Amino acid sequence: MSSERRAPTYHSGNRSIAPNASAPDAARAASMQFLANLAKDVSSGTVDLPCFPDVVIRVRKALSNPNTNPKQVVTSVGTEPRLAAKLLQTANSAAYNPTGKPLTDLRSAITRLGHQMVQSATMAFAMQQMRDAEQLYSIAQKLSGLWKESISVASISQVVASRTRVQPDEAFLTGLLHGMGRLYVMVRAVGQSNKLLADQDFSDLVSSWEGAIGKAVLENWGFAEEMATAVGNQSDYGRLHDDPADLSDVLIVSKALGGVLHDPAQCAVAMNEVGSFKTIGLTEKDCAEILMQAEAQLGSLQNALGC
Repeated sequence: MSSERRAPTYHSGNRSIAPNASAPDAARAASMQFLANLAKDVSSGTVDLPCFPDVVIRVRKALSNPNTNPKQVVTSVGTEPRLAAKLLQTANSAAYNPTGKPLTDLRSAITRLGHQMVQSATMAFAMQQMRDAEQLYSIAQKLSGLWKESISVASISQVVASRTRVQPDEAFLTGLLHGMGRLYVMVRAVGQSNKLLADQDFSDLVSSWEGAIGKAVLENWGFAEEMATAVGNQSDYGRLHDDPADLSDVLIVSKALGGVLHDPAQCAVAMNEVGSFKTIGLTEKDCAEILMQAEAQLGSLQNALGC
């Protein structure tokens, strides 16, 4: 799928997207060149993500347009019957239907979920389609792992946001989309080299570029500026400011805590390394409580969004 938009300049933390001329060996040089070319393409304003359903962008545009009425949203979703079924399934899941009263019509399901969760469920649908795509079979397991991680970060982001002025639903969707840069790189790397995706050095390089590329993708698709900026800042662990905590701080903390979701004892280490913990004002006890709360809802979220 391709879409055209302005061509901004991208950075990952304090690191510009640019090739490293001093790559130590041929394999690293090839990896750097691939990532540099990819970043150049995205910077030109063109996003090309094979096997990514067009309906995701149509739904996002419909939901972000203040002049769109509920009937138009239903129409946009209804163009893809499998997505409509996914939204109904999500709306009737334990996470979003605590009363157990089932819904059978799409409009009621969309109303129950709300716009942010409709976009989240639409992204879940897209990930399932990509995992099932024959041409992406070689990375299906990696896509599943990324999606599980994304749901975990989204769950934590929602809980962290509740302690700030940031809207929890917006934080949840941002957490769910934080891995878009890595997703983009993985999909575009398929077929480039049999060894590229299996190379640990390449994976390490992707970690330093994924935020900037993810920001570029979200900007081109018209997601809110705050969300795109947060995805771009996700690895800026040295970020400190005197203003109230924002969406970037929420995502930075949530990504850091995501790595210790099952080992709260490591929170102190994460807090010492990440400035946004101080900005939000989180203590070790707060971190433990956040992780417990996020983990408690994680199972139902994974069932609702498909893991």
